[in-house]
Amino acid sequence: MRIPRRKGGAGPLAVGVPSRRAQVAAVFALAALLGVSVLYDSAHIAASLRRHGAGPRAYAKLASDDGAAAAAVSSASAARGEAPAVEEETAPAPPAKGVESAPVEGTDRPDPPPHQQQAEKAEAEAEAVAKPGATAGSSLQDAPLIEEVVQGGGAVHDGGGAGVARQEGACDLYRGRWVYDEARAPLYKEFGCGFLTEQVTCMRNGRRDDDYQKWRWQPDGCDLPRFDAKLLLEKLRNKRLMFVGDSLNRNQWESMVCLVQAEAPWDKKSLVKNGSLNVFRLQEYNATVEFYWAPFLVESNSDDPDIHSISDRMIKPTSIAKHAANWEGVDYLIFNTYIWWMNTPQMKTVHGGSFSRKHVKYNEIERVDAYRKVLKTWSRWVEAHIDPNRTTVLFMSVSPVHMQSEGWGSPNAIKCFSETQPAINYTKKLEVGTDWDLFATAQRVTRSMKKVPVHFIDITALSEIRKDAHTSVHTLRQGKLLMPEQKANPRKFADCIHWCLPGVPDTWNEFVYGHIVSAPPPQQMPGEQPHR
Repeated sequence: MRIPRRKGGAGPLAVGVPSRRAQVAAVFALAALLGVSVLYDSAHIAASLRRHGAGPRAYAKLASDDGAAAAAVSSASAARGEAPAVEEETAPAPPAKGVESAPVEGTDRPDPPPHQQQAEKAEAEAEAVAKPGATAGSSLQDAPLIEEVVQGGGAVHDGGGAGVARQEGACDLYRGRWVYDEARAPLYKEFGCGFLTEQVTCMRNGRRDDDYQKWRWQPDGCDLPRFDAKLLLEKLRNKRLMFVGDSLNRNQWESMVCLVQAEAPWDKKSLVKNGSLNVFRLQEYNATVEFYWAPFLVESNSDDPDIHSISDRMIKPTSIAKHAANWEGVDYLIFNTYIWWMNTPQMKTVHGGSFSRKHVKYNEIERVDAYRKVLKTWSRWVEAHIDPNRTTVLFMSVSPVHMQSEGWGSPNAIKCFSETQPAINYTKKLEVGTDWDLFATAQRVTRSMKKVPVHFIDITALSEIRKDAHTSVHTLRQGKLLMPEQKANPRKFADCIHWCLPGVPDTWNEFVYGHIVSAPPPQQMPGEQPHR
């Protein structure tokens, strides 16, 4: 997607950037130092890995995996190690300033010793020369959404098998900060969208502060395209957009419905729920925004869209056809699967028979291994059944939870309960329990797909900052709003998984919007008719 650079040049990213002469001098100086001894070189590599959060375990993976896999693991490790976390601010009103995203060194970290500053500066300058498009202080994840923001140059790929091409002027949309902006957020009002479920209407359910609605994501060095519902619906005319996955994708689907529904009169839009499939239709555009319930993507004993609170979860890692029959012919497919994997460290896998039998034979394997098997099954289906000239495929990275308040420096707090500010002013790394191994697996699988490019939407690090935006006690439990006595027991009843709307999923959909509106129109096959 082409994104115009903000007027005034590169903005804050230009501060402290060395001249080309200084960069070249730094490269030669560093090369001379590196040539002193092999021992120094080894120590330098080890120090770099430690600084980016990649310990011995990550180093072992880098040494053994193939290039693409190594890049994915390194990216996840960098995000895991550098994510800034923050204590809740004591000021009653949120500051009108940005919050750095996870892959970026926090601006409020204590300064290192002078000799360490010089060494790090030399290394950063060398990296800036070696990797066009890198910026001062950037950890430069290997597979983020990199978007071209300058005219000319070759194509920039952000998820296909060809990898990521970095260029000068490229903008990583997932590196940036949260900005408190009452003028531009939220993009719609809670009371103005009649299609929201009670699960996510936090204000209606008793939440008293609405500051969580007023933060927007600001990438470093460029701007997200302003969400234009009319433009999106023109792109969706005679087409289907479908979210596939778990309740977090349903959360995002509700957000998308609210983002576009105001463009249609009340009698020209409808919502029909039929089992696992929810279909929101805008008649004037002959367009649908749909959600399909498949929490593991493959068959599982949690596939009932209404009764799926099963603690003993089982999957069939190679059985996808039953679900996938509902995805064929869709123009935009947005997949996710994560939160249902987090119940146990192992997953029970079944290779035949029915889940309804009393004695189901299963194997128990490590969660990440099962996750990889499922994504391999999914990727094979996509490449066998999806025509990339007709269908665009996106995959959402993991949506973080905020169950462990000590992870943002508030050990006496109760999960996300009563949090009203994003994680700001905390000088250590965020540790909210995200499974970065699953993140890296999804990133690696999507990047390896060559026949059908898959856009990997990296929402994880930027969403980790938003401890303030969950539904908490202002939500449902087993289909009913929490009672006062339940709200008084947040340790048991606070939901720190799902998000209030308007809220964070609206930002996720801004990334989706950018992909859709910037893409060339898909080819229509001969004799193909628009869907009805």
